[in-house]
Amino acid sequence: MSTARVLVLYYSRYGATAELARHICRGIESIDGAEAVLRSTPPVTADDQHPVRVVPDSGAPWATHDDLRQCDGLLLGSPTRFGNMAAALKHFLDGSASIWAEGALAGKPAGVFTGSSSMHGGQESTLLTMMIPLLHHGMVIAGVPYTEPALSETRSGGGPYGASQFTPHGNKPAFTDHEKRIAHAHGARIAQLAVDLKDRRGSRARTAR
Repeated sequence: MSTARVLVLYYSRYGATAELARHICRGIESIDGAEAVLRSTPPVTADDQHPVRVVPDSGAPWATHDDLRQCDGLLLGSPTRFGNMAAALKHFLDGSASIWAEGALAGKPAGVFTGSSSMHGGQESTLLTMMIPLLHHGMVIAGVPYTEPALSETRSGGGPYGASQFTPHGNKPAFTDHEKRIAHAHGARIAQLAVDLKDRRGSRARTAR
């Protein structure tokens, strides 16, 4: 059985989304046959003139489109920006037309995650709108089912559309146990789907020979 690579791709401004991505990676790594690949995107602004560095000063490496091509599953993360994903992540996805034309992501499992600095800061709309480009790529979207008890118990982040986290304005990220458990469960679910679907594709390929 070959290893299923699950790409955890995110943009993070102050570190909360990056930390949520790491909790998701722990869920991925709990599944036999799955490997978490952590990548981020550089910031962009309307007047950004400097060239993007190949390697960031710290944190996960910058993502490339080959990371998308080579993954067997994807978890996409961004903080909320007016109820939508951050421009940096949108910019990266807008450049993925060649991957769409190849159908490189079609049939692979995907999920989304986010965070906000206010309890009703647009988490659900961000998660839902982040799914749209993944649907255009033909990916199979999976959230967090209510069989995960933390989903019914959380009083902070986390919902059926995807893992999320709440950090009040001016505070350092401090994850609740429920947020961690939901992030772990979401990573594990996408990883298990990636392993199962990759094994099935491999079985079909062997049968066709």
